[in-house]
Amino acid sequence: MAADDIHCMIADIETEVLDPARALEFVSDPGFGGIALFVGRVRDVNIGRSVTGVSYDMFDPLALNIFAEAAGEAKASCGPRLRVYVGHAKGRLGVGELAVVVAAGTPHRDEAFRACRSVIEAVKHRAPIWKQEHYAEGDSVWSEGCSLCPGSGHVATEHAHGH
Repeated sequence: MAADDIHCMIADIETEVLDPARALEFVSDPGFGGIALFVGRVRDVNIGRSVTGVSYDMFDPLALNIFAEAAGEAKASCGPRLRVYVGHAKGRLGVGELAVVVAAGTPHRDEAFRACRSVIEAVKHRAPIWKQEHYAEGDSVWSEGCSLCPGSGHVATEHAHGH
């Protein structure tokens, strides 16, 4: 999904990777003095457990709509001279690989920071993205994507392998 000033995409890691340089290029403009970039990577430990990777799945059409809606809300809040890029990975990622990239460009840094933060928070809180963490012990757990939501953590399904 793309507009002149908003670009939203899902990178199926079988065929594509997230590229922060592409995000920065999209949000750049000669009149923009402020560009903010958020990059989310798969970390090696979560809730005290050693993580070997993460699988992301999502309902693509709705996720893209939520990404675009979040970018539109940022424009309404931070001003019309704003460019926003949102990209999220889909599939199995290893530790250190990029899961999400959000960039915002605007004439001033305050708006760039605020826009970038509001968009990533909306993606984490509202987009239909499911995360399955894979652990060193061989099991995996589906968890909520929102790490900042009260009471969040692992929910629903655990898949034990060899236990």
